[in-house]
Amino acid sequence: MDISQADIAVWPLPTAPTRARGGGFSREQLLRRLGEVAGRGALGSGLSALTEYVGASHYLLARYDLSQDSGLDHVVCSDWPFDVVRRLSGVITALHAKTTELEKCLAVLQPCFHALPDNTELPRGISREYCAITFNVGRLRFSLMLLVPEDVILSQESLRDVTLLAGYLASFTTRAEVRHDRDFELTERELECLFWIAEGKTSEEIAVILGISRNTINNYITSVMRKTATRTRSEAIAYAVRNNLV
Repeated sequence: MDISQADIAVWPLPTAPTRARGGGFSREQLLRRLGEVAGRGALGSGLSALTEYVGASHYLLARYDLSQDSGLDHVVCSDWPFDVVRRLSGVITALHAKTTELEKCLAVLQPCFHALPDNTELPRGISREYCAITFNVGRLRFSLMLLVPEDVILSQESLRDVTLLAGYLASFTTRAEVRHDRDFELTERELECLFWIAEGKTSEEIAVILGISRNTINNYITSVMRKTATRTRSEAIAYAVRNNLV
């Protein structure tokens, strides 16, 4: 996709001061810089510009919906120190496991601050609290995490600018980079079960409708909850509704 500076300029950014608190340049300068990197699909350069604009020091963009993975496969692009990223991986997994589907929906576009583990070694002058903002690009959920200097207070309005533009960057620069693992795609049978669950049907009723055993239905439902990182049927339904699956 070819994106020009004019394309970026039409985004409905909220009214904010021309300079983010702690940032290094104005919104107009930010849009010009993004216009320069957009055509090249340079996600790292774009995220670096957003990070500097808001006054943060380092960025990490992750696939939030893949944070149940072991390892660092969910990291899309980052300039965080590797040891910090490795420690953060466990933190993300723990947060994801404890968060309900409703809480995940309410957290979208809302900046949250979390503390890194005490034994994490950070660059000198960097706060132990990082800022995390989740946003959706189609059915994919991303989290932008920012390390911040100790003496900087991030502007909420500038964070909103950054979140909208990070989603915009991710929408056209991660197509070739984001992992499309079939383990996280629902099969036709799983989608059928999800549909009937949303209709209020029990496993026994779905088994009669689809002509297969109740145990097989339960296996499909278990697989659905594993792939969607949900813990109950209600959460699975909420996930399906949010992602237009039913």
